[in-house]
Amino acid sequence: MVRVVLVNPQIPPNTGNIARTCAATCTELHLVGPLGFEISDRYLKRAGLDYWPYVSLNYHKAIEEFISYSENLGGRLIGFSVAGSSSFSKLEFQDQDWLLFGSETNGLPSEMINACSATVYIPMTQPGVRSLNLSVSVAIGLFEARRQLGYLA
Repeated sequence: MVRVVLVNPQIPPNTGNIARTCAATCTELHLVGPLGFEISDRYLKRAGLDYWPYVSLNYHKAIEEFISYSENLGGRLIGFSVAGSSSFSKLEFQDQDWLLFGSETNGLPSEMINACSATVYIPMTQPGVRSLNLSVSVAIGLFEARRQLGYLA
């Protein structure tokens, strides 16, 4: 099953909403620090509602720690970025992929982009819009991967 990775997330409600999506889909959620909030943040907890017991949450203090962890488990690192090389819909997702998303303000750090097997973007029609909300982007990427892999009934 694909996994969702948030690298340096800054806004607690976004992370809480993503946790809720991960809970609903039984998808592992990996947070890579430094975070812009404490895990105990009330806004984070509020956005995740009472679904936190259903979230498979993993925390990695730094990018290097996460990269080592993911290499031990295997699978491709797929970076979602406005500077991605192709549309996410063109990628053939694999069951062990790690879907990486950067912070709301800075996107994926170059160190993470360089570690990725592929980088993809979510096409937007309006050129004046720089990016989508992080929780929306995660949902789009995760559900496309699940659709391709046959997890949607």
